[in-house]
Amino acid sequence: MRNDHVTLRSAAVFDLLAPQTPAVPVKVELRYDTRDPYAVVAAFRTGRAGWVEWVFARDLVADGLLAEAGNGDVRIRPSLEEPESVLVELNSPSGHAVFEASAQELADFLDRTYDVVLPGNEHLWVDVDEALTHLMPNDRA
Repeated sequence: MRNDHVTLRSAAVFDLLAPQTPAVPVKVELRYDTRDPYAVVAAFRTGRAGWVEWVFARDLVADGLLAEAGNGDVRIRPSLEEPESVLVELNSPSGHAVFEASAQELADFLDRTYDVVLPGNEHLWVDVDEALTHLMPNDRA
């Protein structure tokens, strides 16, 4: 496990898409923290309510830049209409949203994460003992 943790941040704007209405720009902060080297966090600005955070697998973002990826609450795929964009589809019990984002901005952010933790080396940043202490009940007799 490595101890020299790094957090990367990048500001972006994703366009919220809805049928028969103009796209709505939404501020998004992308984050990558070596304490969770397999994940990317996207924090969406929701006006006065603050931020809503979604956690994506870093591999899912990379795969979604090239082809349709994901089969659960998060799906990412290249846009058919806009070749320089990707679509990010989010599903939750409280709703469904589709965003259009710059493929280049996401690729640049991923490249920065790869500069810190190469793909395939994520395990070197994970403290398994620490993770297990959070998973194990504290009331063992």
